[in-house]
Amino acid sequence: MQLSIVIPLLNEEESLPELYNWIVSVMQSNSYSYEIIFIDDGSTDESWDTISNLALKDPAVKGIKFNRNYGKSQALHAGFLAAKGDVVITMDADLQDNPDEIPELYDLIKKENYDLISGWKKKRYDSVLSKNLPSKLFNAAARKTSGVKLHDFNCGLKAYNKRVIKNIDVYGEMHRYIPVLAKNAGFVKIGEKEVKHQARKYGKTKFGMERFINGFLDLISIWFLSKFGKRPMHLFGALGVLMFFFGFIAAIWIGLSKLYKMYHSQPNILVTDNPWFYIALILMVIGTQFFLAGFLGELILRSKREKERYLISKTTGIN
Repeated sequence: MQLSIVIPLLNEEESLPELYNWIVSVMQSNSYSYEIIFIDDGSTDESWDTISNLALKDPAVKGIKFNRNYGKSQALHAGFLAAKGDVVITMDADLQDNPDEIPELYDLIKKENYDLISGWKKKRYDSVLSKNLPSKLFNAAARKTSGVKLHDFNCGLKAYNKRVIKNIDVYGEMHRYIPVLAKNAGFVKIGEKEVKHQARKYGKTKFGMERFINGFLDLISIWFLSKFGKRPMHLFGALGVLMFFFGFIAAIWIGLSKLYKMYHSQPNILVTDNPWFYIALILMVIGTQFFLAGFLGELILRSKREKERYLISKTTGIN
C-alpha cells in the first residue's frame, strides 16, 4: 500500500464528510492505493457515527474510537500502529490542512528519500495574539533547544517514511516534537515544505493558550530525555557527588576551625552558631538525594514495563 492517511480528531462531525471526499478525490486523481485512518479521541458529538458510515461504504476507511479523550499524541500513536502504508501522512480533521498537498509530500518521501517532511504554514489565518505570536516564540525555542531547523513544529500536516513511525514512541503530549523524536532515533533526513493554511470552516479550535505552556514544558522534557534519558546517573549522580563534595569540604573546614579556636583558648562558640554548618549539612543531604535519584532512575530504566496508555472502545476496518 502506498499511503496511509492518519487523522486524529475530536468533535469534528461537520467537517468529516467534506474532508473524506476531498482526500478521496486527491487519491483517485493520482491513482494511489491508500487507507484513511480516523482516530476519534473521545468525541461527544456524532463523529464516530460519521466514521462508521464512511467505513461501511468505503473499505479504505478505518476507524479507532477511544473510550475517552486521551490527547493527540495517544491518537497518533494508535494510528501509527494501525498504519500499513509505505508513506504515512498525518493531518488535522478541521479542514485547515489541505489534502491537495499530499502528492508533493508523498514524492518528497518516496522519490527524494526523506525520512520526514513537516508542513510549514507560513501564512496563517489565526489570531495574531492568541496563536501566531506565541507560535513563533515557541518554534524559535524549539529550534534552539532541539537543533532541528523547522519553522513550524506544531503543523499537523506531516509526511513520514513508514520506518520512522514504526520506530518512534509518541507519548504524553510529544506530538509537537515528532521531528525531534525522529532525529533522536537516527532519522536525520528531515525536511520542510511550505503548505497552505485554511481558515476553520466548522466548529471551534480545541486548543487554547495552555498548549504553549505545555509545549515549553514538553520541550524541557524532551531535551532532558534526549541527553540523559538512557543515563540518568550521569546527571543526578554527578550533581549529587559534586554537592556532597563541597558540603564535606565545608564540614571539614568548620571542624578544623573549631579545633583551632579550642587550641588557642578562644571563646567556645558552638558549631551550630556558624552558618556554614547548615550550608554544609544541606549540601550533603541534597547531594545524597540527587545521587539516590540517579541510582533509582537507573533501576527503573532497567526494570520498566510497557503499560497500556489508552483504552479503545471500538474499531472499524482495523484488522
